[in-house]
Amino acid sequence: QVQVVESGGGLVQAGGSLRLSCTASGLSLPDYAMGWFRQAPGKEREGVSYITWSGARTYYADSVKGRFTISRDNAKNTLYLQMNSLKPEDTAMYYCAAMRWGDYRKWTRWNDYNYWGQGTQVTVSS
Repeated sequence: QVQVVESGGGLVQAGGSLRLSCTASGLSLPDYAMGWFRQAPGKEREGVSYITWSGARTYYADSVKGRFTISRDNAKNTLYLQMNSLKPEDTAMYYCAAMRWGDYRKWTRWNDYNYWGQGTQVTVSS
């Protein structure tokens, strides 16, 4: 049984930092490209960042470029999202997702991902 679990969310003041982690059981993350998505109440799910299986390529939403960094440690079967200079508009539930086969140019298409975690809440106060 596959289980994807995010952690590291919480409440932080604007300008602060958080580091999200994503681990998986029953799933070898090195075999998957990985993405981070977020969804705020009343808004659509949006792609935040993406990393290829090797970690060689990374992509970001314009809204987080220069502030967020995605990385992975395949030896630990873990994905990370370092979030700096957080803004109140970053407040959302953050999800980790795994994509077995797909086009990196369409990494924001959430329905191309095979496995999802339950999410971790990030709240940024002003």
